Amino acid sequence: MIDTLISLCLFFVLLGMVPTLATFAQFLLVGLHGRWNHYSKCGDYTPRVAFVLPAWNEADVLGASIDSLMSIDYPVGAWRLYIVDDASTDNTPEVMRAKMAQYPGAVFHLRREKGGQGKAHTLNHGIREILAEDWAEAVMIMDADVLFEPTTLRRMARHFADPEVGGVTAYVKEGSEPSSLLSRFIAFEYVTAQAAARRAQNVAGGIPCMAGGAQLHSRENLIAIGGRIDTSTLAEDTYTTIKTQLCGRRALFDPNAIVWAEEPDSLTALWKQRLRWGRGNLQITMAFRDLWFRPRRSAHFGNVAFGVLWFSIALMPVFMILGSVGLVGLFYLWPPWAPLAFSALWGVSFLSYLFQTLYSFLIDPHVARRAWFEGIAFPGLLSVGVMSMAVLRLMPFSGTAEWPAPGSWTWSEAGVLVVLAWSALSTLAAWGVYRLDRAGAPKRLRDIALVLVGYGPLLCAISLGAIVGQLRSADLKWDKTVKSGKARLPT
Repeated sequence: MIDTLISLCLFFVLLGMVPTLATFAQFLLVGLHGRWNHYSKCGDYTPRVAFVLPAWNEADVLGASIDSLMSIDYPVGAWRLYIVDDASTDNTPEVMRAKMAQYPGAVFHLRREKGGQGKAHTLNHGIREILAEDWAEAVMIMDADVLFEPTTLRRMARHFADPEVGGVTAYVKEGSEPSSLLSRFIAFEYVTAQAAARRAQNVAGGIPCMAGGAQLHSRENLIAIGGRIDTSTLAEDTYTTIKTQLCGRRALFDPNAIVWAEEPDSLTALWKQRLRWGRGNLQITMAFRDLWFRPRRSAHFGNVAFGVLWFSIALMPVFMILGSVGLVGLFYLWPPWAPLAFSALWGVSFLSYLFQTLYSFLIDPHVARRAWFEGIAFPGLLSVGVMSMAVLRLMPFSGTAEWPAPGSWTWSEAGVLVVLAWSALSTLAAWGVYRLDRAGAPKRLRDIALVLVGYGPLLCAISLGAIVGQLRSADLKWDKTVKSGKARLPT
């Protein structure tokens, strides 16, 4: 019986390493993007593009977004803006009347008198209107607050010179000015999750998600996937991306096509936004459950490597908790192996953290200059301390290699248990930081707690909340993230 429990603990420790190893392996592919990319098939191709912007009470950001889009570097008359007003109750209609007068024949206001059904329904209203005419050769789905750099549309559209391409997504960067600790954490996160991860996915042959803030579809692709956006999940962008590739067309990420967006500046708003994303991804997991680990059904989404990566991200808190359970169990069941297992799990985490952080700084030097501290503190300074202990093979809090005997009921033993369980405890601590913010604690106190506990564990806590909410079948709805127009194009 003891041998079985020890084996189970070792297995849990190995499971705790899976997310780290999966993301590390993905990062190794990034360097191949310089050779394995789609640029050789690009051309000077400028199809007529219809932008569709879903808007609900976006009066504060719509004007700047429209002005930015109307100054892009693209053939005159080859793009139009369709703002789909989801029964806004602010002065969005007044803003739109002014902009249609300013840009006659280029800006259109489509108003839904009955709104509140969510982003996908709003998008579908606009897509129906656009596809009913023959004018548009491509459709850009975007958010109302997103700002395009002048060359972004050209860089995205050039990929459609290859008829096998159905969709292209841009690199969405956090552009709030003035920035904050939280916005800089998000800026660094987007380097890892977009600039790095999607480069690797280009190399691997397919991407699971074209960013909802800027995804360009060929007309043929939209018609092939049904002429509409899926409304059954909270992750309509991911569903559309996977469906595009299942229908036989490629989906691509262009890291040189850049757009800027404002992201939440409170943990409460971030939690709401990311909880929606997390639950959406779990719904995607169920919607495409016939694909996972079945290569015959999809060469990309059905292979083992993609399945491991997908589930290690979607279920990351489960893996982290199991890793902690395994370490604590070994400490009591097989004490000599506990230090070795601890060093293995957290040593791998340290190597991955060091590699990914430095690589991310190289990929996007602009973000590195702006958010270098947030990159270093991403896993939390406490977690960095735990990783240092693992690499140096030190007993927690003592600076020695001697671990206390289990069952000694000393402060040293209590310290060891905290460190062994830190993968799980950091998730709980991150939830506490969120509750601190929600309770209205001073921003400085929240920021100090966030730096200590880490932005990474916060994302893990949100993922755990999404899993619990999905298991409980909690009420589903698309909650809009409130924006204030802080995003700015770099000068």
